[in-house]
Amino acid sequence: MDTPSLMLVEPPELADETASEMLDFLYQLVNAFENQYRNQLQRHHQSTELPQPDLFEDFDDELPSF
Repeated sequence: MDTPSLMLVEPPELADETASEMLDFLYQLVNAFENQYRNQLQRHHQSTELPQPDLFEDFDDELPSF
């Protein structure tokens, strides 16, 4: 799925402190969102993961003793 990028068209000028405070707010918002919907997010990610191959499936050699 190709989702378009979020772009700010003509973003307002912000003071350095304001930009920093907005970034802190956005991090807190994302953190609260993840905490609220953690189980649903995990279920979704697990259901969309590709199966990982077993790298040792055909490995029958004896391990050397040291």
